[in-house]
Amino acid sequence: MVQAYILVQTEVGKAAEVAVRIAGITGVTQAEDVTGPYDVIVRAEADNVDDLGRLVVAQIQNVAGITRTLTCPIVHI
Repeated sequence: MVQAYILVQTEVGKAAEVAVRIAGITGVTQAEDVTGPYDVIVRAEADNVDDLGRLVVAQIQNVAGITRTLTCPIVHI
């Protein structure tokens, strides 16, 4: 199981709507609108890195109102 935080920037005024839409995507465990340099922080999980990439590129990045994402895989050191 691979888990990651995905930091999302949105169009002005779209953070809450984007967070709700992302929260409904399978594989997303949490999506919260926040303040600061990013507008939404998402926690997601997938079976492997390739599936995580597909989740981000094919599903999350296709949500209307998103301008940029940064994926941060969780590591266990």
